[in-house]
Amino acid sequence: MSLIRYKQKRHFDETPEPKGGKGKAGKLIFVVQKHSASHLHYDFRLEMEGVLKSWAVPKGPSLNPDDKRLAMMVEDHPYDYKDFEGNIPEGNYGAGNVIVWDTGTYTTYNGDSDEKSLLAGLKKGHITFILHGKKLKGEFALIKIRGGRQENAWLLVKADDKFASKEDITTRTKSVLSDATLDKLAAKYGNEKGDIRGSKTKKKNPAKKGVTKEPDMPAPRSSSLTASGSKKKPLR
Repeated sequence: MSLIRYKQKRHFDETPEPKGGKGKAGKLIFVVQKHSASHLHYDFRLEMEGVLKSWAVPKGPSLNPDDKRLAMMVEDHPYDYKDFEGNIPEGNYGAGNVIVWDTGTYTTYNGDSDEKSLLAGLKKGHITFILHGKKLKGEFALIKIRGGRQENAWLLVKADDKFASKEDITTRTKSVLSDATLDKLAAKYGNEKGDIRGSKTKKKNPAKKGVTKEPDMPAPRSSSLTASGSKKKPLR
């Protein structure tokens, strides 16, 4: 049932995105896909209940505990989406280029794969977890913003642990699966949807009738936003 919105927004005879696929038993996985669509952003996904719970992060993840990155919760994606990279053709929802920027497994903050506690945290609006990725490691939290105009707005925050750093991790631009970059895909598919956009984006085809338009990404919020999970305090 959770994939209904995902399927309603896509025409699978036109897009190479996977139709579905449930998660396997075992360690939970996460994936971060860098997506150059109407706006460049990062799609942060956590496996729960066999699907990928998903947030669009306009500025991308940060290893700096001082940064509170806006993360807009979007529709669930199928488990098979974890390996998707390539081009979503113009006229389709999310049209643009995608790479798998990071992937790995994740656990709850106490080191297990207890989906019950993760789902309880999701419902509560505060999830704390440990990432075991190639680029992202250590404790993070997703914290829902209360009282705002957008009900799907969250913050992605890094804990002040041994993996915290002021390094801008988004300068690492290659796919962890193929070493491709968005710029290479833009050259391959003949469009301007790479890491750095040109001032004029070519529109090859108008949006097709019946295709949901991808919403514009909201402007990043100020880092002055507060949430339980600030530096030098446990994110749980």
